[in-house]
Amino acid sequence: MYSNRDALRHELSWTHYRILIRVENPEARSFYEVECAKNNWSSRELERQKGSMLFERLALSKDKKAVKRLAAKGQDVQTYEDMIKDPYVLEFTGLSPQAKLYENKLEQALIDHLSQFLLELGRGFTFVARQNRITLEGDHFYIDLVFYNAILKCYVLIDLKIGKITHQDIGQMQMYVNYYDRILRRHDDNPTVGLLLCEDKKDAVVRYTLPERNKQIFASRYKLYLPTPEELRKEMQRYKF
Repeated sequence: MYSNRDALRHELSWTHYRILIRVENPEARSFYEVECAKNNWSSRELERQKGSMLFERLALSKDKKAVKRLAAKGQDVQTYEDMIKDPYVLEFTGLSPQAKLYENKLEQALIDHLSQFLLELGRGFTFVARQNRITLEGDHFYIDLVFYNAILKCYVLIDLKIGKITHQDIGQMQMYVNYYDRILRRHDDNPTVGLLLCEDKKDAVVRYTLPERNKQIFASRYKLYLPTPEELRKEMQRYKF
């Protein structure tokens, strides 16, 4: 709860604070207050981020000092790892987790709800292209979604995968990243990031397919519904190295 000594931010409305006072964890409440002010979230955006447990998803992979910094300063995007979440929550697409899903259907749903997807991706993202074609010696390849992160000054290539990703999927993303780095990246851009969004993954497959010091390619799961805190904790423990 807020006391009389707590300073209210003039950027936030009473509706924002009505949502914030329902957040029991003081660190999470502080985080959402800071993020609201920094990113000019509407009350609806705040409600959605709270419901998707953004703070918990970011905090579970951090140590206690990092969690304290997260609560006090909000999300500080300085490295590629800071930009990546696992899992991503895509409940706004309206797609049923029980329905048969196709990659083009998921892609279209993300384009149809692009503003919500940008919110889920995080700070600094702008949309560049969908089905971005790469032609190599007459063979055509298509990157599902291309974004640019203005904070880290890098392209972010996203491939959507239904089911479990394979080493072939990872190798293909490596090719896309190499192409962007060698052909399309401007001199003032940082190295390209590749993100495979999948329903499931084997971390050992990801780890041993990629170079030992890989900093550019990531694989994250997505959820088509809002997970409970307990589900999220179990998922994070399951996929922890």
